[in-house]
Amino acid sequence: MHRAATFAAAAIIALSAAAPAAASPAHTAAEVPMPAEGLLLTVSGSENTWIRGVLLQCPAQTDGPHPHAGAACTALSAADGDLDALPGDPRPCDRRFDPVTVSATGTWRGLPIAWHRTYPNACALDVATGVVFRF
Repeated sequence: MHRAATFAAAAIIALSAAAPAAASPAHTAAEVPMPAEGLLLTVSGSENTWIRGVLLQCPAQTDGPHPHAGAACTALSAADGDLDALPGDPRPCDRRFDPVTVSATGTWRGLPIAWHRTYPNACALDVATGVVFRF
């Protein structure tokens, strides 16, 4: 299921950035080209009931698709690209169970990244990853 969610997010992002359909050839999700440098970030709800994704390129572009690209790039730099070592945003969370799954796929400073985790709820995600998955 996670792989399908990642492909779906890649297709959504690619389609939103593409020219009108009449001017470009059709692509399947498996053929969506990934950027030479950058991370496709996805967040999905329990059992993929919803999904959203964004492309993060560092150094951050002021008109890029990630709403907090500068801060996200700074956090990734502080963690040296290790998403398990992000500084996060420590604070208390409730114990409500409403799982969210996140992924990061692409390259960071020339190194391939294929990372995903499931958190018990959106607050726990934010505590662990901070601004990187705030989109």
